[in-house]
Amino acid sequence: MTSVLFDAPGPRARRRHLLYGAVATLGIAATAGYVVVRLAGAGQFTPAMWEQFGYAGVQRRILIGALDTFKAFALAVVCSLLLGLLLAAGRMSGHRALRGPATVLMEFFRAMPLLIMIFALYNTGWLRSCVASVAHVLRADLGWPGSWLADNFASPTLWALVIGIALYNGSVQAEILRAGAEAVPKGQREAAYALGMSRAQVAVSVVLPQAVRSMLPSMVGQIVVTLKDTSLGFIITYEELLYAGKLLAQNTATPSGYPYIPVLLVVGPIYIGMCLVLSACARRLARQRGRPVRARRARRGRDHDRNPPGGRPADRSQVFAGGGGGNHAARTRPPLEEIRRCPPTATRTIPIPPGM
Repeated sequence: MTSVLFDAPGPRARRRHLLYGAVATLGIAATAGYVVVRLAGAGQFTPAMWEQFGYAGVQRRILIGALDTFKAFALAVVCSLLLGLLLAAGRMSGHRALRGPATVLMEFFRAMPLLIMIFALYNTGWLRSCVASVAHVLRADLGWPGSWLADNFASPTLWALVIGIALYNGSVQAEILRAGAEAVPKGQREAAYALGMSRAQVAVSVVLPQAVRSMLPSMVGQIVVTLKDTSLGFIITYEELLYAGKLLAQNTATPSGYPYIPVLLVVGPIYIGMCLVLSACARRLARQRGRPVRARRARRGRDHDRNPPGGRPADRSQVFAGGGGGNHAARTRPPLEEIRRCPPTATRTIPIPPGM
């Protein structure tokens, strides 16, 4: 018995694979037990190490760090998707003046290390001056809504992190969109051009929806990477979740030392939980977008037959015999028994005159 790519394992191979799995499991369990024993010997599981997490102030600080992480993540996702759409459009443009700069920007931002971009943006004076000017305008012209926006969003560290993440992930999203657009068959573009659609209409109405649908798993995977990239904000002292945990560990002294390991064991699952929520939403969205339209139409047709507009279920035999009404009778298939009862079509032989 064979599959497409390899032969199915036999009894001896299955026993060997089971042995390999058992050995690997025992090795992982032994490593985890050794780490736990060493941490317990270092006093990392003593009550004094975990006592700080029972205070309301510490819990509030962790919650504020998680909200700041989500704020930077949301801004970075929006900016990276917009930038990726613009770069992908420029990369696929027929004009060399647009295609060349878009290609250079994509390759440059993809090759540049993200941490270097964030640190460089944080140390530039123009970013600080721009953020300060925008905050002054918001407070002076918009009243209390402007003051709220300035207090929550006018931060140089926030925008250095957001712009750096958006530049890197936007270039990656642009490459993903370009690959999805090139995967659309050329026949669909040619058919759209034959219908009289312009190049912009073809890109927006034909190519882009199919590219997004086919590349949705890759795009969501890059969005999850964007969430994890926000943890680099602690390098420039942006008060996100990891920076909040670092402050808690540095400012809490116990007889066994500083609680770095307990903080990591609390902060790490929060990151993992947010990533799992994003992945679950992505899987749900992919299932909904990938569901065939024909299946949905067939299900709606079955529901319509069971519950017609008049409120009374249709009898297929009556509909076939002439009962029922109007369009519903035309849309309803006759049952197989009625088809079998129909007599065959009579044929008539036409005699051919002699001499023809």
